[in-house]
Amino acid sequence: MTETPTSAPHPSHGTPTAPRVTVRGEAHLEVDPEIAHITITLTARNTDRRTTLDDLTRRNTTILDLIKSHGDTVEKLETGTLTIRPELARHGRGERIRAYHGSIQLTATLSDFTTLGELVARLADQELTRVDGPWWALRPTSPHHAAARRQAVHEALQRAREYAEALDTRIGALLELSDTGTTGGPAFATAAYGGAGALRSAHVETATDAAPVDLEPVRQNVDAQVEAAFTLIPPNL
Repeated sequence: MTETPTSAPHPSHGTPTAPRVTVRGEAHLEVDPEIAHITITLTARNTDRRTTLDDLTRRNTTILDLIKSHGDTVEKLETGTLTIRPELARHGRGERIRAYHGSIQLTATLSDFTTLGELVARLADQELTRVDGPWWALRPTSPHHAAARRQAVHEALQRAREYAEALDTRIGALLELSDTGTTGGPAFATAAYGGAGALRSAHVETATDAAPVDLEPVRQNVDAQVEAAFTLIPPNL
């Protein structure tokens, strides 16, 4: 049986017959966001625990229906923490409960930013409702991440060729390619709508919906870094 000869592995460091060059490639892209997240906090307060829970449940149903009415532009809708807590009286003896406070936190992810401005305004116009955000982002599967990685590899290859050209030679084989980091920078802006001073009374009725909030998306930073090692054709020095 004849064995197929295998080539000897390249050493981890260069040799006179196989010089090694190690370079770094970097890429920085600034792109428009693809999605935005908002957080909606619903609250209720009453001296009766069951009434507090009923009010909170009613508001939660109203807000869920409002968000879902925007169809496929809402990519994700999640319920977070639900809290019902007693408020104890500050004075007097014993553990006398003064009131019950309830809250529910929702998180919505949208891809249509025109719809986002409309939804934020309508949510902030609801009773005892607070809206925080938006937090702008790229999807984890965004093609911008792959584009940044390709650009970083191309830059590493170009650097290696430039070093080889400076030695009047050319690169031979790729020995190693390491991804040292690909990130989508935390570029976001936040705002709060609603709050204690701006919450609508349960008795106030509006004839028309609130005007949409004009939101300017914050561009996102995508960075990629690679390290690449190549052999060089031995130059004549």
